[in-house]
Amino acid sequence: MNEQRKMMDAVYTNGFAADEARLFLDTHPESSEALDYYRKKIALYNQAVDRYQQKYGPIRPEDGGISGAWAWAAEPFPWEGGM
Repeated sequence: MNEQRKMMDAVYTNGFAADEARLFLDTHPESSEALDYYRKKIALYNQAVDRYQQKYGPIRPEDGGISGAWAWAAEPFPWEGGM
């Protein structure tokens, strides 16, 4: 597995874990353990996104202008051979 794929996997896994924790908190809002877990995963997700974007460019539409130009669609889409 190459470095770009590993970095994207960190984005996916931490984002998924944060989403699942948020869903759990919808039905268990009093769980401080779940809230702590959610905060940890959100922090790891944001770090993973930042690291990936610094090296490979934006992965979310709202981050398309980070380079001073609209770069959201500058790379090939997955069906075009991109990641």
